[in-house]
Amino acid sequence: MSEPRCNSYYNATINHETEFPELKEEIRVDVVIVGGGFTGVATALELSEKGYKVALLEANKIGWGATGRNGGQVTGSLSGDEAMTKQLRNRIGSDAEQYVWNMRWRGHEIIKERVKKYDIACDLKFGHIHTAYKYSHLKQLDKTYAEACQRGMEGDLAMLTKSELDEYVNTPLYHGGLLNRRNMHLHSVNLCIGEARAAESLGALIFEHSAVLNIEDGSLAKVTTAKGKVIANRVVIAGNAYHKLARKKLRGMLFPASLGNCATTQLSEELAMSLIPQDVAVYDTRFVLDYYRLTADNRLMFGGGTNYSGRESKDVARELRPALERTFPQLKGIDIEFGWTGMAGIVLNRIPQLGKVSPNVYYSQGYSGHGVATSHIMAEIVANAVAGELHEFDLFAQMSHYRIPLNEWFGNQALALGMMYYKVMENFR
Repeated sequence: MSEPRCNSYYNATINHETEFPELKEEIRVDVVIVGGGFTGVATALELSEKGYKVALLEANKIGWGATGRNGGQVTGSLSGDEAMTKQLRNRIGSDAEQYVWNMRWRGHEIIKERVKKYDIACDLKFGHIHTAYKYSHLKQLDKTYAEACQRGMEGDLAMLTKSELDEYVNTPLYHGGLLNRRNMHLHSVNLCIGEARAAESLGALIFEHSAVLNIEDGSLAKVTTAKGKVIANRVVIAGNAYHKLARKKLRGMLFPASLGNCATTQLSEELAMSLIPQDVAVYDTRFVLDYYRLTADNRLMFGGGTNYSGRESKDVARELRPALERTFPQLKGIDIEFGWTGMAGIVLNRIPQLGKVSPNVYYSQGYSGHGVATSHIMAEIVANAVAGELHEFDLFAQMSHYRIPLNEWFGNQALALGMMYYKVMENFR
């Protein structure tokens, strides 16, 4: 039984709701993709552009999962960058640092080009500030700024003093920040639906309300739903934290963490611009951070307070209100119209996970809270692998990952304990 969309700002402002059919027959395609979020849809579009006959199976609605529940920020953050660089040095040597640096911005280019090429209306805007929650955090931002300038991005970034920051974010909380004009923010569901319609226009077959029950591999793979079957040469599992497929291979590698978001009632133009005068997206430098931005219709969208226990928050708006009002005291008592949660796929070393569960079945997962951009990068790499270009796919498939050999509950408790440690260490940064 499929589930309706959650009560999010995104779902209340969809440009054109999807009405893709349920799979009720047996079909034959080149590639079948399991999951209708950014990873699955972007992979479907990449493969359709390459001329493959593609079917995509989504258990609920396109963009139903984490794709439709995030903060809509497209940033150059890679929480596993150091671990990724360390492992890549053993394979590509001194090119590792530049490869990881380029990956920070690669998803931005894919999204920008796709929005332009297919004329996707998704409220795409530019500008983001990484704010220093403590004065000591400015050292971290200075280091990032220096590296960016060294790599040719000096025209895109600027360090802001506390007084300069007031021109961008009207809050007493921060001690300065790093302005990044290359980073973006957008309407996640409208982007995903736009990409799905683009894939459909190129011949992709898209099915909603079609949960996958079983994947049988062989010379041809057979993917079964309640009412239909897809026979394909290749399968891509793209469900991230929202599926239980291929447990023998994937158990213990990925853990769900609940991310909370809310959106206020519509603000007047004057009030909205007084909060964030330059209409940038914002997040701070803490381990467990707050992130926020204005929507196209002048609401404040505010997220934070990641719950690593694997349980969803019971009243996310109530839980986020203190942080929202601490950030913007002028909004004390503001009505919060939407509140929602979503499950991010967390990897212990924060390196995205690509690989195969069998010769014909690929998977892509584990973006650890940075999925809008990273999902598009991984989709490109997986699509290239299906087409026979394996170099990048193999780089990720050969990465070493920690596996917790117990059930998901124990894994989430380990994550929660780890984040408790980082929260304590926050006091010493």
